[in-house]
Amino acid sequence: MTLDARRTQAYFALMEASGLLQQLMEDQLRRDGGLSYLQFFLLARLAEAPGGRMRMTDLADTVVHSRSGLTYQAGRLESAGLLRREPSPDDERSVTAAITDQGRDLLAKVLPGHVAIVEHGMFDALDDQQTDALTDALGAVRDKLRNLAPTSAQRRRSRG
Repeated sequence: MTLDARRTQAYFALMEASGLLQQLMEDQLRRDGGLSYLQFFLLARLAEAPGGRMRMTDLADTVVHSRSGLTYQAGRLESAGLLRREPSPDDERSVTAAITDQGRDLLAKVLPGHVAIVEHGMFDALDDQQTDALTDALGAVRDKLRNLAPTSAQRRRSRG
C-alpha cells in the first residue's frame, strides 16, 4: 500500500515544515535561554497547568516523550532551579513537577523570540482562512494520533 501523490506531498510538507520550524526554535531557545525545545515545552506546559503543576506521567503524555527521557530532562531543569519535583498529593506513587519562579522568569525571557519565530516563520505565510483550515486539520490529526498512540504508562507496561 502506498500514499497517492497528493497525500505524499502533504505528508512530506508537514514533516519538513515541522522540522524546519523546530530547528529555528531550538536555535533561538539555546541562544536566548540555554534551553532545548523539549525543556522549553516542559516548562511551558507546566506554566499553563493549574497551579503550575502536573504529574510526571501526565506531563510525559502531554509532551509525547518517554518517562525515562522526561525524568532526565526534569532532573536537568530541577538542577537549574527551573522546576521542582515533589510527591503527588493525590497518589503516593506519583511524582508531580512544578515550575518555579525562576522557571517562569526564564520562560518570560525566551518567549518573545519564540513567538517571533512562530509568527514570522509560520503565520506570516498564511492568511486567516488558511490558519483556520490548518488549525482544524492538525487538530483532527493530533486527536486521531492521540487515540492511536499508547500513553507512557501503556508503553511501560508493554515493556515490563
